[in-house]
Amino acid sequence: MPDLLVVADSLAFHGPDRPYPADEARLWPNVAAGHLGGGVELVARAGWTARHAWAAITGDPRVWAALPRVDAVVLGVSGMDSLPSPLPTALRELIPVLRPPSLRRLVRSGYRRAQPLLAPALARLPGGGPATLPPRLTVQYLERCRAGVHALRPELPVVAMLPSVHRAADYGLAHPHRAATEAAIRAWAAAAPAVSLLDVASLVAAHVLGGHGNPDGMHWGWAAHRDVGTALAAVVAGSPAGTGAPS
Repeated sequence: MPDLLVVADSLAFHGPDRPYPADEARLWPNVAAGHLGGGVELVARAGWTARHAWAAITGDPRVWAALPRVDAVVLGVSGMDSLPSPLPTALRELIPVLRPPSLRRLVRSGYRRAQPLLAPALARLPGGGPATLPPRLTVQYLERCRAGVHALRPELPVVAMLPSVHRAADYGLAHPHRAATEAAIRAWAAAAPAVSLLDVASLVAAHVLGGHGNPDGMHWGWAAHRDVGTALAAVVAGSPAGTGAPS
């Protein structure tokens, strides 16, 4: 009965209408755990990238407590990494701490108005313009996550999720870095020990791009959560060790 440690972004806890508590049975981590007959420790926040996953693995005591007992680690990040970021990520992440509050509200409102216009415009530039996290950094942080896990549990299976798709008006429907991020992760996983991949886009593309998910155009409805959780369980159950297999 494999137990999972899932380090993820908001796709792990957002449903068709809003965020849900981590124990909501219809969320994909819990769907996977249900198929496997085990449990799940979910460590996730909105907007997390591979860099945030690395920070969680090194700095979150919930992760430290879970690692000795789990049978697989799932890195449910990379989707946010591949999104366009018209404002450099380091500056964008400072918006919530701006003072006074009136300045914070002004800057946040201005950025929300500008992003849907700037993202598709910058996507026309060579290389697609700036990404939230460039593919080379995504794989660097994923490798740090893997190496950190394997320093404690050398043969523990790691499942990395490839980036999803979106039709989000907040990003002007632009997603210029998804293909490059996927290619970089595939190359990393092919060379990394005990790493499997889950191709999320192939599971949710019709659902998301057909408008069947969350109205924000990014998060999923329950049907997609079910499909992703079921596929993840199959990857985990299909490994030679019983807890992970190449997709």
